Amino acid sequence: MRTTIDQAGRVVIPASLRARLGLKPGTELEAILDDGAVRLVRAVPGPRLVRAGRRGVARPTAPARSLPRVDLPGPIDEERGRWPR
Repeated sequence: MRTTIDQAGRVVIPASLRARLGLKPGTELEAILDDGAVRLVRAVPGPRLVRAGRRGVARPTAPARSLPRVDLPGPIDEERGRWPR
């Protein structure tokens, strides 16, 4: 999908992608310069390390109800369909 930058420097993320990724107004994104490209990554709190017996286990810090439902097979199938076989 292509999009453009408007006069104010804003980029519109197409509605179909926002819906698939669970992006809502107010969702924080981090813009990262990645080898000449701009990559947008959801800003989420990192996990915390807790003890489980003798091992350390990473547990999410965000409550489960606040995590978006993400349709992973959809974008993967779409990307696979872009390339000739």
